[in-house]
Order: sequence, then structure tokens, then C-alpha cells
Amino acid sequence: MIAALSFWETLMIIRKMEEKDLEAVSAICMDSFSQSVAGTLSDEGITTFSNIAARDAFLDRMKGDNLMLVAENSENVEGVIELKEGRHIAMLFIRPESQKSGIGRKLLISALNHAKVETVTVSASLSSVTAYENYGFECSSEVGESAGLVYQPMELKLNKAMHATSA
Repeated sequence: MIAALSFWETLMIIRKMEEKDLEAVSAICMDSFSQSVAGTLSDEGITTFSNIAARDAFLDRMKGDNLMLVAENSENVEGVIELKEGRHIAMLFIRPESQKSGIGRKLLISALNHAKVETVTVSASLSSVTAYENYGFECSSEVGESAGLVYQPMELKLNKAMHATSA
């Protein structure tokens, strides 16, 4: 399994998201969300996320100060990360069947290279808190809710991040 994982990771490339990726990225976000988060939220939260993850919403955000990177393997998009204004992880989703294979870590490391601040934040879904802790993030305040989305504010000090993400 370890050898296969290393081989898998060597085939993975991280690149800037392009318009041709919008459908795949939206589908990955919705599939992952549906499997791990949607069941814990109200209808309002599900609608809010669906609007945020829609193809056209990604397209609009591509035009702003948001860095969007995709992980691609054999020309299939496997994951996406969105770094808003160089300071906040707005999205990090991996195709459900490809999770826990190192793709999220590679995307995060790539995005952190573009951070414009010393502390990067994320509003983590409650089901993803452990994953973010594994990346070196720490809870920064109480659980919150906005438009039906329940989240845990977390932050990562970049000097600590380089040790956590390279481990």
C-alpha cells in the first residue's frame, strides 16, 4: 500500500484551476459535502453550500483575489483548494474515493506558499476539524453558524505549518 501511495503521489500535479475544471470541481465539492457534511446541516445550510459550490459561483470567485488550485492525476481532477485573499482557506475538497491519500496535504502546502499573512484561517466543517488539526491548525474560537453552515474557526501559524505539513 505504501509503495502504491508513493506512486500515486508522484503522478499528482497541482496547478491553477482553469475554466475547463469548473464542472469537475463543483461535482467534487458537492459529492464530498453530501457524504460527510450535509447530513449534519439544516436545509438552509445545504442550500447555502450548494450555492457556494456551484459552477458559476466558482467562476465569479476566480475573477477575484482568490487562488484556486486543483490536484490532477491522469488528467482527472481529484481535489481543489481555494485560498481567499491570501489569508483564508475557503474550500478544500477531495474526491471522496481519493480522500486520505495525501492530496489534501499537497494542495494545502501549495496554497500556503501563496499566503500573504503569517496566520491562515479556515472555517472548518465539524467533520473536517480532525483533518485540519492533522495539518497543524488549531481551534481559535467557539463553533459558529452562518446561513445554516456550522463551522469551527481554526487558524494555522505558518512557522508551525511547515513542520506539520512536511511530517
